[in-house]
Amino acid sequence: MSPRPWLPDSLAALLTRLAGTTPMWLVGGAVRDSLLERPTSDFDFVVDGNALGLARLVANALRADYYTLDIERGIGRVIHATPDGTQTLDFSRLRLPAIAADLMSRDYTVNAMGVALDDPGQLIDPTRGLQDLKDRRLRACGPDAIADDPIRALRGVRLSTDLGLRIDPDTLKQLTEAPNLIASVSPERLRDELFVVLRQPRPGRALRVLDHAGLLGPVLPETIPLKGLHLGPSDAGDRWAHALATVDHLAELFLVLASQHDEEAAAEVTLGLVILRLGRFRPGISEHLHEELTPGRNARQLLLLAALYHDAGTAVAPSSDEPGGSPPSDPQEMGARLVAERGRALRLSSAEIERLRLTVLHSGRPGSLDRAGGVSPREAYRFFRDAGEAGLEVVLLSLAELLASHTPPIATPIWESRVDIARQLLEARLEWPPERLSPPPLLRGDRLAKALAISPGPDVGILLEQVREAQAAGDVRDADEALALARRLWAERPTGDEGTP
Repeated sequence: MSPRPWLPDSLAALLTRLAGTTPMWLVGGAVRDSLLERPTSDFDFVVDGNALGLARLVANALRADYYTLDIERGIGRVIHATPDGTQTLDFSRLRLPAIAADLMSRDYTVNAMGVALDDPGQLIDPTRGLQDLKDRRLRACGPDAIADDPIRALRGVRLSTDLGLRIDPDTLKQLTEAPNLIASVSPERLRDELFVVLRQPRPGRALRVLDHAGLLGPVLPETIPLKGLHLGPSDAGDRWAHALATVDHLAELFLVLASQHDEEAAAEVTLGLVILRLGRFRPGISEHLHEELTPGRNARQLLLLAALYHDAGTAVAPSSDEPGGSPPSDPQEMGARLVAERGRALRLSSAEIERLRLTVLHSGRPGSLDRAGGVSPREAYRFFRDAGEAGLEVVLLSLAELLASHTPPIATPIWESRVDIARQLLEARLEWPPERLSPPPLLRGDRLAKALAISPGPDVGILLEQVREAQAAGDVRDADEALALARRLWAERPTGDEGTP
C-alpha cells in the first residue's frame, strides 16, 4: 500500500524520492486526523538521520520557506503556500533508538501513532491511541508527560474541545498542576498553541476551559483584571464574560459570512439580518480574514485575539506619573497599548501587532457613527484612513460586541441600526473605487505653501488632509477647487492662531 491515504499524492511522492533509504515516519496529528477523516495541513515527520538536511531539501524542491526550530534536537520546519492554503511540514530527528519508544515519549496517546513512509499499511501504535480515539478519550502517554513539557497542558485542552474527547482522570490531575509550570515555556510555543486554539471554528469553549484550568491567565495576563469588573451597576456579568461572549458572536458571524457559510446558522433571525444586509460582501470579507500576515497565522485569528482585549483598557487606571509620557486618554487607547505589548511578548510580527493595535484602538468607532446617525462619505474616509487595514476587523468586532452587550434576543431596531452602519462601511471598503476611499492628492505641499505664503510644516500637512477629506466627500474635484478650499480654510482659522487652521 502507498502512503497516499495519509499524505497528499504529490507530497508523498516527493518525500519518498528525497528520503531515499533514510527511515522516515509520519507521526502525530496528521495520522490522528486521517483516522478521523479530518482534513489537515500540518504534517510531522520523524527522520532516522539528518532531519534538518532533509527539511532543507524539501523546502528547496517545493520552493517553500525553511526555518530551523531547534538545531540541537534537529527540528526544522517547511512552510509551503499552496492554492488550497498553507502546509506546515515539521521534520525532527529520531530521539530514541526505536520509533515505538519515540512515540511513547510524546504527549497524548491519540498523538502517539505513526506510519513508516515505506510501509504505510502498518499503523505503529505503542500506547493504544487508536482505541482511545474510538473511546473518545484523551490520555497522557505517561505520568510525567505534561510536567516534562507544560505546553502539552494547553494542547490537551485544545484537543479535548476540538475533537470532543473526555479527559482521563489521571491526565486531568496532571493538567491541574500545570499552571505553575507555564512560565517555563517559550513565548513562541505559547503563541503557536494559542493560535491553534484561535483557528478552531468555535474557539470560545476551549478558551473557557483553559481559563477554568488556570492556563489562560499566564498566556494573556492583561485579561485577568477583567474578571469581576462589571459592565454596569445593574449587570450581573463581568467584562471577561463579555469578552468571551464577543468571541462567540464573532465565530457566529464568521459562519454566516465565510465563503462556505452555514445555512442553518443563517436561518436564525439575528444572523439572518446579517446575511440579508451584508451577504453580498461575503467574498471580500472571507478573502480578508484568510489573509496571512505571517505564514500560518491569519487575520481571523488576530481578530479573535483583539476581541479578548477590546475591553482590557477599562480595567487599567492610568497613572499620571506613568513613565514615557502622559497616560492614554481613553480605554480604547489603553487597550490598544496592552494588546500591542502582549503581541510583542508573544513574538508576533510588527504587521500583526499593528493590526491588533488598530483593531482595539478603533473598536468604538462604529458605535459612535451609529449614535451620530450614519456614515457620510467624509466619515467613511476618516474611518478607513485611521483604521487602515484593520477597518474590516473593526466593523465585525463592533457587531459581535453589540450582541455580547445585550441579553438575546437583541432589540430589532438596535441591531438593524448597527448592521446598517456595517453595511455602509463595508460598501465603502469593498465596493467603492480605490480613488474614492483614498483620493489621490490634488495639491503638492510645496505648491500650497507657496500659494498661501506660509512656511512648510504641520500647517501645510493639516490643510492637505482637509482637502483630501473634501475630495472624499465630493466637495472638491480638481486642483483649482482644492487650492480655493485651502485658501478659505487658512483665511478662516481663528484670529491670532498661527497653528491649526
